[in-house]
Amino acid sequence: MSTVIHPTAIVEAGAQLGADCEIQAYAIVRRHCVLGDRVIVHPFAVLGGDPQYLKFDHALETGVRIGAGSVIREHVTINRSIHAGGSTTLGENCFIMASSHVAHDCALGDGVILANGALLAGHVSVEAHTFLGGGAAVHQHCRLGESVMVAGHASITRDVPHFVMVADRDDVIGFNVVGLKRRGFSRAAIAELKAAYHAVFFTPGNIREIAAQQVMANAFETAEARRFLEFFAGGKRSFARARRAEGGAHDGE
Repeated sequence: MSTVIHPTAIVEAGAQLGADCEIQAYAIVRRHCVLGDRVIVHPFAVLGGDPQYLKFDHALETGVRIGAGSVIREHVTINRSIHAGGSTTLGENCFIMASSHVAHDCALGDGVILANGALLAGHVSVEAHTFLGGGAAVHQHCRLGESVMVAGHASITRDVPHFVMVADRDDVIGFNVVGLKRRGFSRAAIAELKAAYHAVFFTPGNIREIAAQQVMANAFETAEARRFLEFFAGGKRSFARARRAEGGAHDGE
C-alpha cells in the first residue's frame, strides 16, 4: 500500500507524509506538517492550522509532527507552534477522536487517546498511554503524567502525576491499577506505586515536599515508584488533589 490522498483533501506544499498514510476527503494538512508512516486523517480534520494566539506572527516557520500509526478523526484541529522552528507533537499510535482540539506547542506521548471533544490548551504535556474522556478540558501549561485516566467532562487546571485517575475539577479519585495491569506492570511495581500514591496524597502537608522526602529517604526500590515521586519535583503549576473523603489532607502545592 502507498500513501493515499483522497479527492477534495488538501495537502499543502511543504507538508511531509510518511509511507502508507491516508488523507481522507475534505481533510486539510497544512504546510510544515510532518506525518509519520500509517497516519490516517479523517474528513474535515485540520492539521497545522495557525495557533489561536492573538500575538502570533503568521510569518514564523512552525509546524506539527505526528508519529507513526496515529489516527486523527473527524473535525479534529491540531494547531502549529507559536515559536520559530517549534512544533506541536504527537507520539506514535495516538488516537484523537472526533472534534478534539490540540492547541499550539502541546506534546503528546505514544499511545495517548483523546475521546470526542477533549480540549488541550497551549503548552500542555500529556505522557504516554494517558486517556482523556469525552469533553475533558486541560488548562494551558499543565502536565499529565503517564497512564493517567481523565474522566469525561473533567476540568484540569493543575498537574496530574503518573498512574492516577482524575475527575471533575482536579480531583484525584484513585490509583489507575487496572490500566497498569493491562500494560503488564509487575506486582512489585504496582504494590510500590500504591504505597507511594498513599504516602503523597494521604499524608498531611505539602505534596512537593512530601514526595521529595520520600525520594531522599530511598523509601521505594522500583523505578516506577521513583518516577511517580520525581514527577512532583517538576512543573510550575500546583498539583491535582485527592478527595478528602478518601483520607488525608494536604495543601495541593
